[in-house]
Amino acid sequence: MTAVQGTAVDVPTEDGTADAYLVHPGDGVPRPAVLFYMDAFGLRPHLRAMADRLAGAGYTVLVPNVFYRHGRAPVVELPEFIDPAARPEIFERLGPIFSSLTTEAAVRDAGAYLRYLERCPAAADGPVALTGYCLGARLALLTAGSHPDRVAAAAGFHGGQLATDEPDSPHLLADRITAELYFAHADQDQGMPPEQQERLEAALTAAGVRHRCEVYEGARHGYTQADTAAYDEDAAERHWAALLDLLKRTF
Repeated sequence: MTAVQGTAVDVPTEDGTADAYLVHPGDGVPRPAVLFYMDAFGLRPHLRAMADRLAGAGYTVLVPNVFYRHGRAPVVELPEFIDPAARPEIFERLGPIFSSLTTEAAVRDAGAYLRYLERCPAAADGPVALTGYCLGARLALLTAGSHPDRVAAAAGFHGGQLATDEPDSPHLLADRITAELYFAHADQDQGMPPEQQERLEAALTAAGVRHRCEVYEGARHGYTQADTAAYDEDAAERHWAALLDLLKRTF
């Protein structure tokens, strides 16, 4: 793994300023950029550690606080380890924040994050890749569909609400996507039940999108997040292998 350099940055958006974490190899050479979309718990030490690992594999990684309209991260105070007993209280506070991030706002924000990376000296010229976790998987799919000229690859892990029956469901953008996609669903995930998995697969196939969708058997929603009780080391390492393979093929 390459030594990395990480720092807090501010990203101008149409609606304000998003605080973010930017990390890249420390050798000063511009690297292919990855826009890393957070899970519902937000920008915190564990996500920075994940971004560091990704940067150590040779990428420039931006992790924005997508809840910036409600304050700088941490928008909601979190324990060092998020166990099931803490979840109801945390989600009671996070629920309204999560719901306020509309599809329209998310697409506007995506444009701002991509413009930031386009101008970032640490990022190489050319399209970027996306990776997203939980709600971030939805944001990755929305970004791939709404900014197809800027996205070469997109991955989503234990995502939810990717293929709903709502008019703004991200799977409806499938016919605009030019990137290669990879989605790894959690087993028995209420946020991404079999009918949504099938709907996503059908939409991507019909649109001719290069993709692979898998279910990680036995892995719970949140399986990549080591600071939660849902963490599954085997599934998390499988995710790393799949993500790095996708990036290697598309950059």
